[in-house]
Amino acid sequence: MISSPFLDGRDRYERSMEGWIDNSHADAFTHTVRLGDDDVSIELSAVCTPSPDYEVRTATGRILSGPVDPALLPALAGLRGARMIGGFTRRLAEVTGARAGGGLFVDAGVEIARLARQAAKLPAAAVASFRPGDAGQCWELDSTSWADLPNSCFTYSAAGRALLGTRPVTTPMVPELYCPPAGAKRIFHRRKLARLVRTGPRLDLFNAMHDNVHGFDVHYEVDLDRGRIAAAHSITSRLPYRGICDEPQRKIDALIGERVDALLRRRIQGAIGGEGGCAQLYDLTADLLRLLTLPEPAA
Repeated sequence: MISSPFLDGRDRYERSMEGWIDNSHADAFTHTVRLGDDDVSIELSAVCTPSPDYEVRTATGRILSGPVDPALLPALAGLRGARMIGGFTRRLAEVTGARAGGGLFVDAGVEIARLARQAAKLPAAAVASFRPGDAGQCWELDSTSWADLPNSCFTYSAAGRALLGTRPVTTPMVPELYCPPAGAKRIFHRRKLARLVRTGPRLDLFNAMHDNVHGFDVHYEVDLDRGRIAAAHSITSRLPYRGICDEPQRKIDALIGERVDALLRRRIQGAIGGEGGCAQLYDLTADLLRLLTLPEPAA
């Protein structure tokens, strides 16, 4: 049976996230995430080195509202030295443990790791000849700035790169994302809103993300009686590379008819993520599934 602990006693649930990046140190950024819902909200801030290390130097938290174990705040010091690469979610879970509100701090840490892939510290010479709207130049700067980008999605694959010279491609990238001024505040700013709505035999899942270079509004309709996705839609009002990033968005149609079970998160990696897909579409979908309690797949 498909359910959600966040829908206990109600038919609608919303969770909001606000995150931003400050260029606080000569060799590191401060990433801050506020995450919460009607019941509880927290803030996590971490000073982290950029690509390729992605290392947490310090992490501090605040309880903004709701029932959160205060012991979580000193425990966050245990993130010092952690790298925001494979295994980071496990480290977050180890540090927060089973304390009340720990899950929110884990999710906030994941969002900080995602923010770390949005700003770089290239030398000023690398952006001295920056040409606004030059998608080819930005694509090359991206590949230089973030070591884990190549083949992480369709846009940063060889197939995506090959499209640059074959069609009009536009980009909202600005030099401040690659080489921000010293001390600059909120060089990157992101807002997200996830929503679950249960109406009789239907469960609607919404996730929206809007920031300097992305604009996503994703919607799935789940038929609870059949246990399958009945409809899937994605509106992209802003993309890093309009003309290339559009290509994998149509893959969302492949999820219509998929059984919603405990293995769906694994299956969507091949359907909408990976080298031929879109990392943002995958993350937004996977985050919605994490809010659900899903049955084991049928034998």
